[in-house]
Amino acid sequence: MKPALFLAAFATLAVAMPRALATDADGFAATYAAAQTAERQAGALHHQWTTTEADLKAAQAAAARHDNAAAIRLAQEAAALARLSIAQAQDQDAHWRDAVVRA
Repeated sequence: MKPALFLAAFATLAVAMPRALATDADGFAATYAAAQTAERQAGALHHQWTTTEADLKAAQAAAARHDNAAAIRLAQEAAALARLSIAQAQDQDAHWRDAVVRA
């Protein structure tokens, strides 16, 4: 794993951990909104991951069942995945020239 991607993953987990304590509907709404924002940013880079979309849909389903703890956890996962996809897009954009075969 590249150092930049590893640091992005670590930072995402560090940010997500305090939010894990919130289990109410307001906590879900805020967490879900953050995940959607990150997913839109990944989309703007044309680098969305299908697993992020699946977690967002699962979070909505959990919220509809009033399982706020699961909904928040899934929204946090989706946000983390979206941030990782953004980091991957930025890393690939910065280093794609290194992969070009030169004659």
